Amino acid sequence: MLRNLIAAALLGLFSLSAQADGFITRLLNHPVPGGVAVIALPEQATAPRAEYQGKPVLVIREEQERWIAIVGIDLKTAPGEQQLQLDSGQQISFDVGSKRYEEQHITLRNKSQVNPAPAQLARIQRELDAQLNAYAQFSPRQPSNLLLDRPVPGSLSSAFGLRRFFNGEERNPHSGLDFAAATGTPIKSPAAGKVILTGNYFFNGNTVFVDHGQGLISMFCHLSRIDVAVGDEVPRGGVLGKVGSTGRATGPHLHWNVSLNGNRVDPAIFIGAFKP
Repeated sequence: MLRNLIAAALLGLFSLSAQADGFITRLLNHPVPGGVAVIALPEQATAPRAEYQGKPVLVIREEQERWIAIVGIDLKTAPGEQQLQLDSGQQISFDVGSKRYEEQHITLRNKSQVNPAPAQLARIQRELDAQLNAYAQFSPRQPSNLLLDRPVPGSLSSAFGLRRFFNGEERNPHSGLDFAAATGTPIKSPAAGKVILTGNYFFNGNTVFVDHGQGLISMFCHLSRIDVAVGDEVPRGGVLGKVGSTGRATGPHLHWNVSLNGNRVDPAIFIGAFKP
């Protein structure tokens, strides 16, 4: 009898704990390399400010009940304990688990896209600097939604985090999510935001960056056409351009990156398609 009462009490505690997590926590909390950690913050009247590895992080009020920090974890992060720093001086520890990513082997006819010439390397570095600067932006606006819309219909053709081999040579892991879609398919913004960068880049082809607020940045690559300009405010569902195969691409598709506090994270988390 006593054993049954204890078991029931423990079950009740577990149920209360599960109920305490709001929708955003249940959706986004996947603290692995390339994932997202959702961390409950101390209660106070105004939004706390928090940093991870010296960079500000997204803080929101979850279901009007508590403040939470939504932290992007770099793909190269080793499993183990990490620290979130609050403006009060308090530190909050959280654990990063492990995740194994698959391999992808791609054959490119254009060998310069595997081993670029010196002149091309200079261009690539300029473009990389511009993109890193865009990823580093942190605007005060609140994201319009954190359950993001898929920017195009269609199946997922290449997952985030894949170890990529081009013509047998290993390169950086896949930092986004690919959607199989026909050339000319409209690409829609998964949340409201401001266009902060566009360009035609060596690897990414025609590219658009959208700032959704508080360090949540989307990048869309390989477009056949760009339909927005820097400074444009785009609504959720606003058309950014059309699917194409520009840059380093073997066929038409959309490559979509999501960045949080400067770290590229798995976009599948934000559309409810994450696979542990």
